Amino acid sequence: MANGTLIIERIESIALRVPLGQAYQGSHYKMTHRSPIVIRIHTSEGIVGQCYTGDEDSTLESILEIIDYEISPKLIGQDARLVERCWDLTRKTTFDILRDRRLALVATAAVDAAIWDAYGQLLKEPLWRLWGGFRNSLPVIEIGGYYGMKMPLDKEIEQARNRGVAGMKLKIGGQSPAADAARIKLAREAAGPDFIIMVDANQAWKPKEAIEFVRLAEDLDITWFEEPCEWDNDVADLRNVRFSSAVRICAGQSEHSAAGCRRLMEGDAIDYCNFDASWSGGPTEWRRAAAIAQTFNVQMAHHEEPQVASHLLASIPHGSYLETFNPDRDPIWPNLVSNRPALSNGMMQLPDGPGFGWVLDEDYIKKYRVN
Repeated sequence: MANGTLIIERIESIALRVPLGQAYQGSHYKMTHRSPIVIRIHTSEGIVGQCYTGDEDSTLESILEIIDYEISPKLIGQDARLVERCWDLTRKTTFDILRDRRLALVATAAVDAAIWDAYGQLLKEPLWRLWGGFRNSLPVIEIGGYYGMKMPLDKEIEQARNRGVAGMKLKIGGQSPAADAARIKLAREAAGPDFIIMVDANQAWKPKEAIEFVRLAEDLDITWFEEPCEWDNDVADLRNVRFSSAVRICAGQSEHSAAGCRRLMEGDAIDYCNFDASWSGGPTEWRRAAAIAQTFNVQMAHHEEPQVASHLLASIPHGSYLETFNPDRDPIWPNLVSNRPALSNGMMQLPDGPGFGWVLDEDYIKKYRVN
């Protein structure tokens, strides 16, 4: 490459909006579409770094405006090898206190991921190895158990097992702790003892309710209980739930920074940190949270986003499970990524191609593009 550089010439942003087969309902939310953003970093050396990021159906236009009119002017002409510098230049877009900070965080994350992909291509290394290379495969789980599903939970678990996953993370918090504990008991009976089960309340309960649930369900071999408590006192409440039983606690996806994750760890609130790179500034910030987690003996997870999470989790010794969905809940991962690896014994092998190594289906992009 000329002068050994990787100069950013153009940043291309592409928004997709893909309808789901039905509405998916958690404790306090409902999903009808998935809406990722594909970013392509075009460089003067001919390398094009790309990645898709996020699921922001109602805020797509605002995020695209931040990428196109605030981030791109700061990065055109910059050397993409200087990842930390590029990240720092985009950070100022999060300083506007009069708009939702997550908009700029998602915009930053999308660009940061694509920059890392370009850097991996330049070095001819997959990112899981460039970021540390602890292993090249991960156990895969599906997220399911949504309320109002047409399919019974035992059938849903059967189909997930047939797709080859190692376990499921099931939604709770939409009814009483006793009713949800009964649901999870039926799920355990249907799944058998060798199937991983997590639960996720999506911040639905007060500590008393969460503690009631864990005491009813603590003999069901639950790998983790995610976001059990309402958001407004999360560190103290999570700690109280964590110390009330042997069930491990997972949180971090709702944090905006590595510092927010550190506060959870300092407060003895979590066993797993599922910080989301795509919601909070990108792989650069996620890796900072992972470094902090290692010093606290906290395991790292990642909220959804397998296209990014797989490389991050595989790169470190304390990475855990790769989260996916069934193809109806997330049509993006199985359809946009044309070289998505098949599962074997619940595990996914990561690609050896440079960068993220994913090949994106151009016909799928054209079909669902909205900008």
